[in-house]
Amino acid sequence: MKQLGQTDLKRLHREWARRSTARVSLLLDGVSSPFNIGAITRTAAAFRVEHLYLAAGTTSPSSSRAGKTAMGTERYLSWTNFEKGADAADAAREDGYTVVGIELTDHAVPLFQLSAGPDVCLAVGHEDHGLTNGTLAACDAVAFIPQLGRVGSLNVATAAAIAIFEMRRREWTGPVGQ
Repeated sequence: MKQLGQTDLKRLHREWARRSTARVSLLLDGVSSPFNIGAITRTAAAFRVEHLYLAAGTTSPSSSRAGKTAMGTERYLSWTNFEKGADAADAAREDGYTVVGIELTDHAVPLFQLSAGPDVCLAVGHEDHGLTNGTLAACDAVAFIPQLGRVGSLNVATAAAIAIFEMRRREWTGPVGQ
């Protein structure tokens, strides 16, 4: 077994890109940590997220402090700033996305059981407070990431990565619950 070289790696990525026709975007609601923004940006670029809807003072992916973690991957993404998360959700919906909040609520469904169309905008919130009430109310659906340990929540960048991967995995293996 050996690691893939550049040519083989490009071939592998092209193969998965051909299998990926659904659109995924992100709504970041008050995510302020440059480290988290950088990590989210890098993951978003790796999984071909189409657009970032930045709301409620979310740090820009072009921030120099976010760039240390993003490692230049922000150049593969586009984003728009909004004052409120609800306005960002409306814009995502106008762009053809189903807006899905990733949050722990009494009406959330496990992410793997989510029934949503192929074009999804995943909304994640502030590192400590999650999605604002206005953004949460503007979501078409809400899902949570099941956890087994004694920790009650995940880092926002980790939660975003899991949610993005789940949207792509569904496309690659067939939708669950549809």
